[in-house]
Amino acid sequence: MRLKSRFLVDLLLRRAEAAGGFAAILAHGDDASGIILVQCSDRGVPGVLLERRFGADGHYIWEAVGPTDPNDGESRKNYQDRRRNADPDLWIIELDIANAPQLVAEWAALT
Repeated sequence: MRLKSRFLVDLLLRRAEAAGGFAAILAHGDDASGIILVQCSDRGVPGVLLERRFGADGHYIWEAVGPTDPNDGESRKNYQDRRRNADPDLWIIELDIANAPQLVAEWAALT
């Protein structure tokens, strides 16, 4: 049984807040099976974009996606807009906490 995207997003929001960070839903995707894109930041400094996808083995993996320069806000926004236009079921989550990718990895291990 796979966990629903809405449940996973809510869990990430709670984990971020419990760790003293900030998390917000920038785009609401499909509650059951939407792909999740996490925009990582640390105290407002942009970091990597991580996307939850199916791996070749049928399990979910997290991959860094989008522009390689996290400080290029325009390219980052354009990437997110293109992804959202291509997949309206996509969730976009903003996560602002120290070492956000580690929090995502810990959260992913729970799922």
